[in-house]
Parts: sequence; C-alpha cells; structure tokens
Amino acid sequence: MKQRKLPAVFMRGGTSKAIMFRQSDLPEDRAEWDAIFQAAIGSPDPNGRQLNGMGGGISSLSKVCVIGPSARDDADVDYTFAQVSVDRDNVGYKANCGNMSSAVGPFAVDEGLVSVEGDEAMVRIYNTNTDKIIHSRFSLDDGAAAVDGDFDLKGVSGTGAPVRLDFLEPGGAATGRLLPTGNVIDVIEVDGLGPVEVSLVDAANPCIFVEAEALGITGTEDPSDIDGMGQVMANLEAIRSRGAVLMGLAETPEDATENAPASPFIGMVAGPQDAQTLAGESLVADDGDLTARIVSSGNTHRALPLTGALCCATAARIDGTVVNRHTRRAAAEANDTESDLRIMQPSGVLPVACSVTNTADGWVAERAGVYRTQRRLFEGRVLIPGA
Repeated sequence: MKQRKLPAVFMRGGTSKAIMFRQSDLPEDRAEWDAIFQAAIGSPDPNGRQLNGMGGGISSLSKVCVIGPSARDDADVDYTFAQVSVDRDNVGYKANCGNMSSAVGPFAVDEGLVSVEGDEAMVRIYNTNTDKIIHSRFSLDDGAAAVDGDFDLKGVSGTGAPVRLDFLEPGGAATGRLLPTGNVIDVIEVDGLGPVEVSLVDAANPCIFVEAEALGITGTEDPSDIDGMGQVMANLEAIRSRGAVLMGLAETPEDATENAPASPFIGMVAGPQDAQTLAGESLVADDGDLTARIVSSGNTHRALPLTGALCCATAARIDGTVVNRHTRRAAAEANDTESDLRIMQPSGVLPVACSVTNTADGWVAERAGVYRTQRRLFEGRVLIPGA
C-alpha cells in the first residue's frame, strides 16, 4: 500500500519537538486529523517508543502543531496544538503547548504566512485550544527567523536566538476562570493517602498543584525517578483526575484518566532547595524562589512545560495557594511586575515574568512572559502509512 505524503516541518520549540503542518495541507474535515497525527507520530505504541513514527516516546516529543492565516483582527495566525498520547489511542486538544508556541511565529514567517520587514518580527498568535492571544517577538536574519544567538535555554544543548512570548490575559484558558472553583485551596480525598490540599489554577493551561511533601518526596527528585515511583504516580493521577472534575474539565475521574491525560497538568511544589540538574550542575537554594516538577500524560517533564511554568508562577503570586505557601516571600508579591519569579526545575532555573492583581472581583492574571529558543530541524514531507 502506498504511503500518503503531506508537506510538513519538524521543529524544536523550547524543550519540546513537534511536527508542524500548514492548515491548508490538511483535510478540511477535522475528524480526519487524529488518524493522520497518530500515524505521523507513531502512536499508539504499547512499547512506548514510537519507533514507527516521528515521536520520541515521551509526551514532550509527541506533539503536532497546525498553523494557518487568522481571520481575527487581533491575530496574524491561528495555531492549534495536538498532544498525541504515546501508548494510547488519544489525541488531545484541550490545552496549549507553550514550548511549541515559541516555534509558531518563526514557522509563520519562514512559510510566508506573515510578511515582515526589518531586523525583528512580532507575530500575533491566536491559540484555538485556549482562546487566547500570544505575542511572539524574535530577531530576523535576511528575512527569516533567526536561529543563531547566545541565549542559553536550560534543558537544550547549545545556545540560540531568543523568542519572547507574552501571553495576554492568560487566566481561564480552559475553564474561563483563573480559580475554577473560586478557592485558593481545595481538599481532595485520596485512597491510602487521606485528604490532600491542592490549588486548582487555570492560567495559560489548567494545573493542579500539590505539596511534594504530601506525596512523601522532596520535589528535587530526578523526573525518571519520580516516573518509577509507582505509588507516587498513582496518587498523582488520583489527585489529577479528581481535580479535573472539580475544574469542570471531566465528568468523572475515569473520564479524565482515559480521555484527557494531558489536561490538566499536575505539579508538585516545594520551597527553594539545593539540587542537581539533569546535566549534573549544582543548584543552591538561593538560585531560585520555588521548586517544581510537573507531570502530563503520565510523564514527569525533564524541563517544565512552558504553560505549566506560567501557571505555576501565576499561582505563586496568588495569596494562599500551596504554591504561594512555598515561594520565597520577596518573589511572592502579587503586584511585583519588575522582577522575574525563578522556578527551580529539573533542567535548571527558569525565570518567568508575570503580573497578577487582586481586584474587587477576584484575582486577575494580566500577563505572563518568558523567553525560549526554536529551530527548524527538517522540512519536506511526512509519510502517512495506511492512507
């Protein structure tokens, strides 16, 4: 049987990689997209390796982005993100990928979807998953998105040209509310663990935050070690699936586990601590304001997913959350718009800029911003078997 050939680009965005499609190269009937994406990525794969496709066996390497011109006045391109499960028959569209968002503007420029002039581009991106606007700013090199630069993104070897991402009014990306339950603290009952305090926050992407010590860990553990802790991972999924129901993202915990493994994220937080990065570099507690690990699709991320980091930083500046509880006091001020909040994570320290205000109507996330790098790795056609 002949394989179907579709124009595509393979890109790294931040600490993730994805297949990038122009929307015009895909079927108009979106019901056909899932099968195409799964075949291209190599899912579902019960072996968890995705050797028969472009995926890399973990959630951060099992992604697809679709970009096309936007009809909106406030956007240049529309961007739809698809999270392809590694080992199960599931393609999720309920969340955005912040890391791959850094590749969208450069892709749009290099594909001629956006006209640019001068030495710098600003591409306005409408993310269809979250109904939010992202501004992407980056340098140009002879009219194309610059790649070479001296920005060191922790978790990625070498350096690159920085991409500045500003997420405008990121609150309520999936649920319509920054605090979906209206509470800064909710309590979830977990079999064998008892009542667990959590904070349910929706900024850039919905996240559930729990204290690492409530799970019997420090929060500085290596992601692969956490993945190997069967009971900890089971407790995290029990909390995540029940929290998804409280957030209105699933009807039952079973529904959340089976049909929405990528959203919401679940994060473990602790105070700043001495630790080692995956590269073996030493971090001292004074290097950061907070320690965090985030799980999605059953994997503990080697570097925090960008939208998860944005949500974590936002939660850190909301008085009373479990994240705020463990954040260095000087960085936990809600109205601090000048200094970054430094999150200690497996690949190093991630600085995040965010502005949060407590108004008469409740907490409001005004903006959140971060720097990333990107690189076009391969361009041509991806082959779809069985098509």
